[in-house]
This record gives sequence, structure tokens and C-alpha cells, in this order.
Amino acid sequence: MTEVSQRVHPTDLELAALISSKICHDVIGPVGAIYNGLEILSEDDDAEAKNYAMSVIRNVTEQASARLQFARFAFGAAGSAGSLIDLGTAEQISRGFIGQGKHKLAWQGLPGHMTKDKVKLLLNLIAVAVTALPRGGDIEVLMSGTLEAPNFVLRCRGTGARAPQHLGEFISGEGVPPLDAMTIQAYYTWRLAQSAGMSLAIVKDGADILLSALG
Repeated sequence: MTEVSQRVHPTDLELAALISSKICHDVIGPVGAIYNGLEILSEDDDAEAKNYAMSVIRNVTEQASARLQFARFAFGAAGSAGSLIDLGTAEQISRGFIGQGKHKLAWQGLPGHMTKDKVKLLLNLIAVAVTALPRGGDIEVLMSGTLEAPNFVLRCRGTGARAPQHLGEFISGEGVPPLDAMTIQAYYTWRLAQSAGMSLAIVKDGADILLSALG
């Protein structure tokens, strides 16, 4: 029996608190930037400064909205238990989350609707994959199987690609870190895979990292 299976899982209240901390951590930066931009608009009469502030506000508002939309589906209910989610919506949400920065998303998915838990697992895998590419790079989402019994493989390609933070420890049960706002994403991904009856693996393929969830 592994260390993880022996450990006491967080209570529902503790898990809710940790996920809330994670969401707040992800959006507090953009919200703070919006506030700073509004201060510039109210205090600075320079036209160039005001244009810069408006540009910042537009960009970070879009970023905050995308992160909250992603969190709604990746962590939230997004429908009743057992509900189906359109994979086209999942792709759109994922592209908004990745944005136009140093990471790029390629999506080769299945058309149609998939159960909520499996879509949540896929979204969390995408978030985890970002941590495998600290210098940026490409995240390629590959799906096979059927909508009822899918397999997910995410190829992470970029300079300095590495195993995603913390997920390997939860999979192996060795060196499991304490749960906090920084580790909850990996823990929750691992728990989602268990709930969905899928097996997680991290494999190095040349310079790339492969994350898989197989049914």
C-alpha cells in the first residue's frame, strides 16, 4: 500500500478551502493590475499614460475572465452530477486559459459530449501541463478511444521541459508534499483520475514530457 493511499485525505471543507485559495491565487494578480490601471486613469492626465492603462485593463480583464471561466469548469460543478460537457466548450475554455503568452495549445480532440468528471480531469491535466514547461512551449492534447471510454495524452514540448510539479509524487505515493494552494492542483488532478477510473502516468519521450490518463 502506498503512502498516498495510507494518508488521510482532506475533509470536504479542507478541500474546498484549498481550491478556493488556488482560485484566488490565480486571479489576484490580474485583479490587482486592473486596480492599478484604474488608479492611473483617475490620477494621471497624460494621454499616453491613460492609453497604456486602458490597454493593461483590457488585457488583464480578459485574462481574469478566462481564468475564472476555466476554474468554473475545472473545479466547479458546471452542471449537475453526471452531466455531459461539450468538448468544443472545453477546448474554447482551455484556449482562453492558455492565452497568447509563452504557451501554445494544440487540440486534437473527439467531437461530442463527455461526462463532466472526465472533462474536469482533462482541464486539470492541461493546467498541470503548464508547469511542465516553465520556459514556455507547446501543449498538444491528443484523445483516443470513445467519448464513453476516452484516453488522454498531453505532449509537452519546449526548452527545459520537465515532469509537472508535484503530480508524480501523488501518482507514486513517494515524497508526497503537504497540501496547500500550490500543490492542490496536482492532488485534485490525481483524485479526479481515481474518480474517473483512469490511470495517470508521466513519461519522458526524448526532450518532451508525456502526461497520460488511460481508461
